[in-house]
Amino acid sequence: MDIRIEPRKLSGTIRAISSKSDVHRLIIGAALAKGTSKIHFTTLSEDIAATIGAVRMMGAVIDLDGSDGDYTVTVTGLCAMPKNAVLYAHECGTTARLLLPVAAALSDSFTLTGSGGLNKRPFAELCEAMEPRGTKCSDTHLPITTSGRLTSGVFKIRGDVSSQYISGLLFALPLLDGDSEIQLTTPAVSAGYIDMTLDTLSKFNIKVEKTASGYRVRGNQTYRPIADCTAEGDWSNGTFWIAAGVIGGDITVNGLDTDSYQKDKDILKILTRAFATFKVYCNEEKSIRVQKSSFSAVSFNGEDIPDALPALATVLSLANGKSVISGGSRLKIKESNRIATTVSMLKALGADIEGTDDGFVINGVSSFTGGEVDAANDHRIAMCAAIASQRATGEVIIRGAECVNKSYPTFFEDFKKLGGNYSVING
Repeated sequence: MDIRIEPRKLSGTIRAISSKSDVHRLIIGAALAKGTSKIHFTTLSEDIAATIGAVRMMGAVIDLDGSDGDYTVTVTGLCAMPKNAVLYAHECGTTARLLLPVAAALSDSFTLTGSGGLNKRPFAELCEAMEPRGTKCSDTHLPITTSGRLTSGVFKIRGDVSSQYISGLLFALPLLDGDSEIQLTTPAVSAGYIDMTLDTLSKFNIKVEKTASGYRVRGNQTYRPIADCTAEGDWSNGTFWIAAGVIGGDITVNGLDTDSYQKDKDILKILTRAFATFKVYCNEEKSIRVQKSSFSAVSFNGEDIPDALPALATVLSLANGKSVISGGSRLKIKESNRIATTVSMLKALGADIEGTDDGFVINGVSSFTGGEVDAANDHRIAMCAAIASQRATGEVIIRGAECVNKSYPTFFEDFKKLGGNYSVING
């Protein structure tokens, strides 16, 4: 789907959609529990659908009810995983990385496969950590077929490649017969997502001990179901509305908890350094109001918030001065090479930006010119182009805008609620 956007200021109030990071974890925990759990969330993205489908193939029973804005998933935990199951992760890296070690703890042999860019993303470090503990992987890229069930013991793994590898092991190790330890050979990146996993595990009565070098996990633990749980709001996707408010409008985002383990909340710290105008309201709505303001360039290391970097690059393209974003080397192995595609998208709109090996160098401009953007099948690139349109002097065309369905299928509906004006030019 290609769309044309006419520049228009965005303003109003929007509710953050549920955090897909939280929903993924809650569904996996429920699938491993002995009993039935209920989870409430707002948005059925392609990524969440991938996790639901994969845990069904593992043997969990899942009933999904509701519609956009109000979904309930009822999960009856799996009793045994079918032999030689095929788990299809579609294009969702979180689904694949979390479930690879979990399935290995439950089955002697299964196949994990995916589609699109996910098949190009590496799994080498996770496979190498599992192999000494009983599970051999046929490849380090999907599709991966395993042989041998995972056994307890010491798992040595780098922490600076993907926090999802560590989260996957944390879900799996309580299922094993003996005690285990995760030893990180390098410091962990995106550690907030590991903390989110630990918080989810505690909800299912799983105990993990932090150590100086990683984590110690007792074996033979039992996941207990949770009767009723509501997923928290999504800082990753809420980032786009916060960024939109800074560069062009007056936007209030409800449902974002500043006490969340989601590290993308740190966008507020960066915007504070840039002197952007926003207020956080400690009310039942958990509101953040962001208003257009003049703001300054800022340089920072974004290692812990890679998903927020395209939106921050969009904001800083309109800042006064030169900004440098570093620490984003993992952007190269997202749905697209997000260093290259962020640069391409913003240059197409008139920004002065160059990519580096691990980020961006940005010289702020007064406005965008508008132009034609290839979303590169990357939801975050499409959303950046959409919010940038309000500061463009001409129309913005986004090719392949349907890729927002991966994480935020109602994005353009919410864009319109805030005053955005777009038309479909090629459905």
